[in-house]
Amino acid sequence: MQAKVVLRSIGLLLILFSFTMFTPLLVSFIFHDDNEHLFWQSFLIILTIGLLLWFPLRKEKHPFCHRDGFLIVAFYWMILGTIGSVPFQLADTPNMSFTDAVFESVSGFTTTGATVLEGLDQLPPSILFYRQQLQWLGGMGVIVLALAVLPILGIGGMQLYRAEVPGPVKDAKLKPRITETAKALWTIYLFITVVCAICYRLAGMDWFDAIAHSFSTVANGGYSTHDASFGYFNSPVLESIAIFFMMVSGLNFALHFVALQKRSISCYFRDSEALTYISVLLICGGLVGTHIYFKGTTGLSLMDAMRHGLFQTVSFMTTSGFITTDFYLWPGVVPVLLVFAGFIGGCAGSTAGGLKVIRVIFLYKQGEREIKRLIHPDAYIPVKVNNEVQPENIIEAVWGFFSLYVVAFVIIMLLMMEFGLDQVSAFAAVAACINNVGPGLGEVAVSFITVSDPVKWLGCFAMLLGRLEIFTILVLLSPRYWRY
Repeated sequence: MQAKVVLRSIGLLLILFSFTMFTPLLVSFIFHDDNEHLFWQSFLIILTIGLLLWFPLRKEKHPFCHRDGFLIVAFYWMILGTIGSVPFQLADTPNMSFTDAVFESVSGFTTTGATVLEGLDQLPPSILFYRQQLQWLGGMGVIVLALAVLPILGIGGMQLYRAEVPGPVKDAKLKPRITETAKALWTIYLFITVVCAICYRLAGMDWFDAIAHSFSTVANGGYSTHDASFGYFNSPVLESIAIFFMMVSGLNFALHFVALQKRSISCYFRDSEALTYISVLLICGGLVGTHIYFKGTTGLSLMDAMRHGLFQTVSFMTTSGFITTDFYLWPGVVPVLLVFAGFIGGCAGSTAGGLKVIRVIFLYKQGEREIKRLIHPDAYIPVKVNNEVQPENIIEAVWGFFSLYVVAFVIIMLLMMEFGLDQVSAFAAVAACINNVGPGLGEVAVSFITVSDPVKWLGCFAMLLGRLEIFTILVLLSPRYWRY
């Protein structure tokens, strides 16, 4: 491990992040909410910390090794979650404790969308915009952004890219150079965000809400500028737009790149993961809508039931976390089904959380293969995806990921129960955090306001585990990592 290279890189990344304070500062100036000083102070604090880390080590330019990539990404996300809380801590409104400020910041960066704030409709516009911006920056990945705008990180940048980008296969590059790949991803991400914001504006949102909600929609984050979330607008048209862009953002961005490059959408229909993802969304949405129509007591029409059912299903499975109604009051199995949809998540290489559809496909096909082996013990039975035989090391990695995921889930859930949550709330809280969904059931159905500080810190750890996909964080807990 090269400690100087790691510290220099983290310092450089913090310097880059400090300049993001100027957008909420501009919002404060436009809306006259008297928070300009708040973001100036935040900028200076974060810039100073970054300079103190980078300047003494600025001449250390050795290439990253594989182990350095994990350390830089894990430490940077931990530090960023803490540093990102500075504006919340300095603000008079809202008045937040250190724990609450860090929780809100980590939830934003990891695109979880779980909140400890209430009274959003009365908060200053600059604070609301800052929350939305946190999600947007975290959606595609702050490291990927840095690789795009700071070519100096391209030295060994593939290690950083692998450690941050979600999915079991992380070696594919859209361009020959990793910096060009990062630029391509962020260009597509920005393009989808702009189109989403324009659609929201044309459908009735004002520009502030349109831009703010486009950030959280395309990042699959779920923060809103209103306490009622998307239910505030009560607009089928806006909900339809949100459904479309949540689904688009839950697809692999590499597919978007190919579609734009070839000017054809045929690539989506040739990809097994994309087809499975869309099929599960539509089937689950139909089931939820049908169930609440026939079993519900709210008197919804069939059209409204299907509308709410599809919206909440897409919101949960893409781990966006927007809500249009009190879904946790829906009858029978529906609330639990929605929570489990969040376990599946979106596609690899998307802004969605969860296990990822491709891993679920691998788990299913491996289970199917084991059944066939019982019948034909000596047969060679490969696992195929997209009509291609998959390497055994990928399948082993998926099983390893799933095993660690289950173990981490159980341990965190038991600890949350020890710190005061009931079984349902603890299960839902871990599911909401580790899958980066946001809403849960029981005590955390709407927010994490009422839970204890230890539960919030456990939630922060679970959110980071989910966003960086277990290995990047847990590898640092291995004594062998530090031994050599």
